Amino acid sequence: MDHDVVVREKMTEKYLLEELSPELRDQFEEHFFDCPDCALDVRAGSEFVTHSKSVLAERAEPVVARAASPGQTPVHRPVHTGWFAWLRPTVAVPVLALLLVVVGYQNLVTYPNLQSALKRAQVLPWASVTVGTWGANGTPLTVPQSKGFLLFVRVPSDGNYAYYMADLYDPAGKLECSVTIPVTAGNDQWPVLVPGKNREAGSYKMTVRGVTAAGESKDLGSASFELQIQK
Repeated sequence: MDHDVVVREKMTEKYLLEELSPELRDQFEEHFFDCPDCALDVRAGSEFVTHSKSVLAERAEPVVARAASPGQTPVHRPVHTGWFAWLRPTVAVPVLALLLVVVGYQNLVTYPNLQSALKRAQVLPWASVTVGTWGANGTPLTVPQSKGFLLFVRVPSDGNYAYYMADLYDPAGKLECSVTIPVTAGNDQWPVLVPGKNREAGSYKMTVRGVTAAGESKDLGSASFELQIQK
């Protein structure tokens, strides 16, 4: 996927809003793994969405009506709930202030740190996984909290496939990410960059499917590895 197309079509925003088709999503993920600018946009956008959701998930305190004075006709005022409650100054002002703090922190701290990290040469933690083997592969992989790592995925050549689709599952069995692996003649191992995020330690599993030019898919097997989090 061309970077100019990503910018022009606002692929990053559509990816974060889950508005891309499965095919375009896979192509975009394959692109931003190799594009530092798009990787930075996705990371920053994901953090902003996470903070926004936590703020919007909080429920507003109910408004307590004052009792009417003797002889005074009570005034019934509607209590706004749901999205209309956010229009009240007592709620909107703190929320906007918090969002400004989040945006300011990202602009002054998060973005520069990420940009600096992307420009430095780094040695990433890595593990080798061979699809089709039973049990965990090799020694446990130790990764600092919130950091990414490399997986050298080996897929034994078996069949005529247009590409492979690799899915990574966390210890709870939840799909964490997917990546499209191109088929290259004479090559049976590919480095897969797994983006950094807050992860739980445990046994992770990667499954690989072979996909033909006609779109037919076949399960080629799986491999697991132990992930340890360095705090």
